[in-house]
Amino acid sequence: MMDDFLFRAVLGGVLLAIVCGPFGAFIVWRRMAFFGDMLAHTALLGVALGLLIGVDVRIGMIATCLAAALILAYGQRQSRIGSDTVLGMLAHSTLALGMVALAFVQGVAVDLMAYLFGDILAVNAGDILLLAVGGAFALGILAWMWRPLLALTVSPEIAAAESIPVERLRLIFMLLMALVIGMAIKIVGVLLITALLIVPAASARFFARTPEQMAIGAGLFGAASVLAGIALSWHVDTPAGPSIVISAAAIFVASGIVMSAKRHFARS
Repeated sequence: MMDDFLFRAVLGGVLLAIVCGPFGAFIVWRRMAFFGDMLAHTALLGVALGLLIGVDVRIGMIATCLAAALILAYGQRQSRIGSDTVLGMLAHSTLALGMVALAFVQGVAVDLMAYLFGDILAVNAGDILLLAVGGAFALGILAWMWRPLLALTVSPEIAAAESIPVERLRLIFMLLMALVIGMAIKIVGVLLITALLIVPAASARFFARTPEQMAIGAGLFGAASVLAGIALSWHVDTPAGPSIVISAAAIFVASGIVMSAKRHFARS
């Protein structure tokens, strides 16, 4: 029989993968990987602020990610500052601020490695509830704006000509991404969350023929990566977060080989 902590790890990881799938697809389509990195780095500042203020670190992470998304949205409107410049400044300055702020945390033992690389085996019932409720909310909003966001992804100019609120959609999507990443840090960590978003979506891209298929496939590939990563961690005694990312990368390579072989035999 599966131990309780292992069951919670599997359930939390699969829930996160399902939530990350559709968002990861949009990150791949819109080439927003650096945006995901910036939010992840910002989350470490949220951890430090949460510990200093005395609030739940999950609230601190989500709040700082949302604040960073709003700052980025404002920075993108400034014609003199490129969006990549704003991303770079936010990513590195918030990470540095988080590390410095952690030095002022007293009376609390901070496991920095757990926040950098995740600690999925320490997931508790509260984390799972947050993932379930927050994930359902994020996916519900994403489903509601799916078609307009797809149009914006294909061509912002055409979307604007069709009276789609381009700037509002961009802001909502960035805030939803901030929410998802803020919830996900405990499972795979600051340094690995972007990989969990991107790699399963990239694997699904090999097989998908429609955007919806890629979004669903990304969730399924992500869930498979979680299961394989936890199994690898359990049997080989490796860190769980990095094992999940390694499993996702292995699935991506296998998917590429399968598609290359399929195309080769189709031409033969």
